[in-house]
Parts: sequence; structure tokens; C-alpha cells
Amino acid sequence: MTEVGTPRRRSEDARLVTGRTRWTDNLQPAGTLHVAFLRSPHAHARITGVDTTAARERPGVVAVLSGADLAAEQGSLPCAWVVTEDMKHPAHPPMAVDEVRYAGEPVACVVARDRYAAFDALEDIDVDYAPLPAVVDMERAVQDGAPLVHEDLGTNRSYRWVFENGDLDAAFRDAPVTLERRYVQQRLIPAAMEPRAVLCEPDGEEFTLYSATQIPHILRLMLATVTQIPEHRIRVVAPDVGGGFGSKLQVYGEEVLCLLLARRLGRPVKWTESRSEGNMAAHHGRDQIQRLALAAEADGRIRGLKVDLLAGMGAYLMLVTPGIPLLGAFMFPGIYKMGAYSFTCTGVFTTKTPTDAYRGAGRPEATYAIERLMDELAAELGLDPIEVRRRNWIGHGEFPYETVAGLTYDSGNYEAATERALALFEYDKLRAEQADRRERRDPVQLGIGVSIFTEMCGLAPSRVLGSLSYGAGGWEHAAVRMLPSGKVEVITGSSAHGQGHETAWAQIAADRLGVPFEDVKVLHGDTAVSHKGMDTYGSRSLAVGGVALFNACDKVVGKARVLAAHLLEAAEDDLEFTGGRFSVRGVREAGATIQEIALAAFAAHDLPDGVEPSLDSDATFDPGNFSFPHGTHLCAAEVDTETGRVRLRSYVAVDDVGKVVNPLIVEGQVHGGLAQGIAQALYEEAVYDEEGNLTTTTMADYLVPAAPDLPSFTTDRTETPATGNPLGVKGVGEAGTIASTPAVVNAIVDALRPFGVSDVPMPCTPERVWRALNQRAEPEESAEPGAGGGLGSAGGAR
Repeated sequence: MTEVGTPRRRSEDARLVTGRTRWTDNLQPAGTLHVAFLRSPHAHARITGVDTTAARERPGVVAVLSGADLAAEQGSLPCAWVVTEDMKHPAHPPMAVDEVRYAGEPVACVVARDRYAAFDALEDIDVDYAPLPAVVDMERAVQDGAPLVHEDLGTNRSYRWVFENGDLDAAFRDAPVTLERRYVQQRLIPAAMEPRAVLCEPDGEEFTLYSATQIPHILRLMLATVTQIPEHRIRVVAPDVGGGFGSKLQVYGEEVLCLLLARRLGRPVKWTESRSEGNMAAHHGRDQIQRLALAAEADGRIRGLKVDLLAGMGAYLMLVTPGIPLLGAFMFPGIYKMGAYSFTCTGVFTTKTPTDAYRGAGRPEATYAIERLMDELAAELGLDPIEVRRRNWIGHGEFPYETVAGLTYDSGNYEAATERALALFEYDKLRAEQADRRERRDPVQLGIGVSIFTEMCGLAPSRVLGSLSYGAGGWEHAAVRMLPSGKVEVITGSSAHGQGHETAWAQIAADRLGVPFEDVKVLHGDTAVSHKGMDTYGSRSLAVGGVALFNACDKVVGKARVLAAHLLEAAEDDLEFTGGRFSVRGVREAGATIQEIALAAFAAHDLPDGVEPSLDSDATFDPGNFSFPHGTHLCAAEVDTETGRVRLRSYVAVDDVGKVVNPLIVEGQVHGGLAQGIAQALYEEAVYDEEGNLTTTTMADYLVPAAPDLPSFTTDRTETPATGNPLGVKGVGEAGTIASTPAVVNAIVDALRPFGVSDVPMPCTPERVWRALNQRAEPEESAEPGAGGGLGSAGGAR
């Protein structure tokens, strides 16, 4: 039995689920001091004075510092993605010195002997603010005369980035069908299970920083850059990390400040955020206003697509903030063929928490837009939503296919995934039920939502990232140590935060080396153990990091082959390697296992001349292309037209993620992704008032769905191997999130089309659904159930 493809339970779960593990907040070195941050209550204000006298006198308080106290050493937080040469990139101090630009920005801190004393002392810090106008609305922010977030920049525009291919004017000229739509991608708060936490432990001139981070290697480099502490004096450890979803793909001010405080005080310094702090101060996701135009032939074939985005940056540019919407630039065409495409993105500063990567990072926003437009096109033409997609998608015989956005999709089979999904969903049966409910004017209408998607992941080719002015590469590193006892240690630069790396990587190594799964241990997340890596985000771990491990294992086998040939007195070409054992071709009884070869290398009693006594090997893999998983997601939603309540009745997801290493892990990734995508459609939104105050700072206000809020998912897979890596794998971590949001919203709109409703803003709360319905009085008599989900011309061009 091979390990790859086996649904093995995750070996790391025994400690994670039972709590026998090391979260950053569990760590408590002797003499640890605790830090608490005073955060601005204003969205925008000048700091005219900070009085820390009373706070310093509190029992247990060791130090109280303002931004001014640290101004000379705290530097500016990094942005690694300068997307245009003229991009406006304001300085971003970890602690505000002269001006605050979002509610929740740190302005002072207390260091005390316990976290409660530190928190209590915040009350005694007196800060004088001179309020300035808040900048909350992106469309107003780019108008002439709008208040400025950064006065010295003279504008609220950070950048304007344009991509064009084909003759868009010709595509729209005399087009039989044109559609124009405006969609809003609301702000989301990642809300990982484990809050952020930081502990910095000094040792002379060296520092060990523990952080609940996705990026220990990148964090180490950036800490050195910001603080001027030499990189080799900093060790970063990501212990077990309880989720990230992009929110821990960041270099946060709290990490920099804990390092500086530990250096200043010579004691371990620790900080763990509260949930309210996290909602205000950890970066947010999404936040786009999308203006879209589509031109098509009378039969529904797409001629051209125009996309104009306003993308909310928040108050500052964080690690990859400006590049996130540009990742979507390449995915707005989706799986569809067209002759012309234009994309323009304007990055906009507001007095809100900065945005950055959130699960999917640009691709969910793009998929939402094109999949909503495809349903609108179907409605305009009176076509079934599946049929209009069939007329436009890339056929399985057309791969590799170069898209109008400049990507080369290496493989895919949209037909197979769709046919399987339709069968599992019982599509025709549900359409018949929908027609019956419409005929009876049932107050609870049935809607059917379609989302057929692809995404680019496995971030990614270093040359491509370089062409986009990204500040790093997309390679990944892995190493394999063959121990004398025959056991194996795998070191990966990909740092897990819940994905199951320890299991999947052990499965890959066990297969390639021919050793038992139980004999493999996977090490990660510590820059002193794994000295090279580009970390975890963008569904790149398996497609890049897993392939690096695959290649490192093959190097081990290559080294072992040389020694095996010597010990067996045979030519290397005459050796077979099967099931972890070398044997002479045709002489099965003569042989040696790779574990026996490892012991022979350790003893070094009989090595060929010039051969080192080690089988250990490492490899760095830089992919030549992204990987492109895809899938078909179908959602059936019941919408109560009297109350606006939405109930998801069934959900089918058929995904193609290439070769599957562990089906259980894939299933878990899809389920988690679906929950987050559905949450955007129905529940989640970071809401600010006109003064720039976040009003959703607690879990009572920011609605994260629980298990009872979600349907039982029906999932399945097709398998079209990737051609760009030897494992044939693609990414899976973000697929469910990317596909599910438009499937749910399309289902809701489909249910309401007979009432003239062509859009419901997200999240589609009962109130918003009810309001959308009550803008229209009665169902339109021209409704044709089953044709485009309903109305011939409803939701047509405008």
C-alpha cells in the first residue's frame, strides 16, 4: 500500500485536540513580563500629549512607554510589494508618535509583572487628542477635496495599476448584449481560533521570538530589517499555531515592539491579544468596490470584460497589502474564453484597520464577480446558468490554455467536475421543484446557485513574482536527515498552522524512501531548525514545499544508490529500488534496505572513495508555473419572501485539486473553506460608523457561523494532475472559500428573480433580503421557471 492517496488520520491531532501542545500563550519563561497596549479610540487624530506618570506608579508596573519614547528605534513596518514605481507608501510606525489613523492603533504600552496589572494600568495613561476628519467611504475618499488620511501624500490614492489585453472597444462596439454591474466585497475579519500572541526572550545580544505566525522565516528577516538587530542574532519560532487564514501572514507592530522591549528591559516580554483587540488591530480582508462591464454575443459567448476596482488599503500598507487585489487581476476571466480584457485597480487609503491577505487573497473577489456576471448573462438571455457557462468555458481538450489575463492553465476538466456535481445535486429535480414553487407562489422560494471556478495558487514562480515587483521569491526548501537507526527527520520551510503538514509530509517521505510512516518525523516552524523557507500562504505548501521534499527524498535515494552499489558489488544501473530496498536486478535475494544503507553510511567502515558518510540531502523547488485547481459548486437555498430568512438546503462541491496526498485532509480543507465562503455570503461584515469606529469588535457583533448555521456538505473530487510538478498536486486550502460565496449569493438571487431582484448586498442578512424584495411589489408575470433561473429579461443590461 502506498501512503500517498491514503486517508490517514492526522498524527499531530492527538496533541492539538487534547491541548497537550505549545501555543505561544502557554509559554512562560522565568521572569516573564507582560505588555498591554493602549489603543486609539479615534479613527483619525493628532496626538498632542501623552502623560504616563500615574501609570508608572501602579503596583507591578515595570515600564510605561509612548510612541515618542520608542520613535528612535522602532522604525517603520515593512511593505514587501511595491506594485508601481509611483506607489504612495507612508511610514508606518509600530506605535503611533504624532498622529493616529485608525481606531485601535497603538499609542502607548505598559509592561508589568502580570498581564492584569499591565491592562489595569492602561487606564492611568492620559492621552490628549486633536480629532481630525475620518475617511471611511472609498468612493468619497478619491474625490477632489476629500479629507486626507496622510496629509503629506496629498492624495488618498496609493496607486493605480492597469492590465489590458485585446481590443476592448471593439469587443463592446455593437455588442448584442452588454451588462454593467457594481458589487461590493465587504470587509472581513479573519478571526482565527488562536488569537495573536508574541513572546520575546533575550539572551545577551541574541533574541528568540515566539509568535503565532504563518511566516517565521519572513518575520525573522523583516524584524532584522526594521530593528537593525543582525538577522543571525534573531531566532523566530512558530510553535503550534491555531489557524491564520492570512491574518498571521504579517509583520505586526506588536512583534517589533516585544522585541524592542525585551532588548530594553533584558527580560522576556509577552503579549496576547484579546478578541476585541484582534478585531480592531489584526489586518482585515477583502474591502473592494467592483465596477464591471461585460460584452457578449446574442448566444451568450463572451466578447470582452472590463473591471474597475477601488481597493481599500486601510490606513497603511502592510506586508503585501497593495498586491492582494492584483492577485485577483489574473482571475477575473475565470474559466472562460474571451478576446479582450481590461483591469484597473486603484488602491485607496482610509482611516480603517489596514487590509491584507485573507483566505483566497484576491481570488475570491474575482471569482465572485465573474460568477455573478455569468448568472446575470444567463438571466438576460433566458438561458440556464449551466448552459451559458458551457458555451464559454475552456474545453478539456484545449489545455494547456493561455488566458486573456496572460496565465497558462496547465490542466483541467470543467466538464467532468460539472457533470459529477449536477448528478450529486439532482439538478433537474431541484429545477422542477423550483418551477412548482413559483407556479404556486409559495412564500418560501427555492433558488439554485452555480459557481464554476478556477484559481491560481502554489505561490509561486519567483520570476513571475519579480515581474510583479514582489519583494521575495516563491521557492520552498526541504531537507531529509537519515538517522543511523533508520528513522527519518524531514525539515520543511513551510510552516503549518492547522493544515496537516506533519502527516502529509510524512506520507510523501515514507513513499519516496520506502520506510514506514511511523518512522518519519516532520520538523518545521523554527528558524534554528529549518533555516530556509518562504513559509505558508496562497495554497503553496504542498505544490511547492511538498515538491521540494519529494526532490530531497530522491536525492537521498540517489546517494544511497551509490553506497548500495558498492556494498552489493554491483553497478548502479543494475540496481532496483522498490519498497525501500535496493536489490540487484534479477537477484532479489541479494539486497539492502535504505535504512541499512543509512547505518552503513554512519559507520563509514566501507565507503567508496570520495563518498561522504551521509545520505542527508536538501532541495529547493521553484515552480515554473502556478497550479490551477478548479471545481463546480452548487447551492440550493430556500428564501422566505415574507421574512427574508435564507436557509441553505443542500450544497454540493466537486473539486479537482490534482493528485491527492491525503483525502481526509483535503476533505477538511474543503469543509473549512466552505464555512468561510458561506460566512461572507450570509453573516460576516466588519462595520464602521461615520466617525470611523469599528462597531463589530466582539463576537456578539461580528457573526461567525457555527455548525448549526451550515448545511451538511456533499463533496467529491475529479482528478486532473498538474503537469508542472512531479507529484501532480495542486492547492486546496482556499478552494472552498473562493467558490462558495458566489454559489450562495447566486442561489439567493435566483430565488428572487421573479420579484425583479438582481442583487442582494453581502452579507445577505434577512433584513437585506427583505429590503431587496420590498423594493419590488409583485412577482413579474413573465417569469419562466428554469430559464436562467427565472425571468427572461429581469436583471438585464443597464
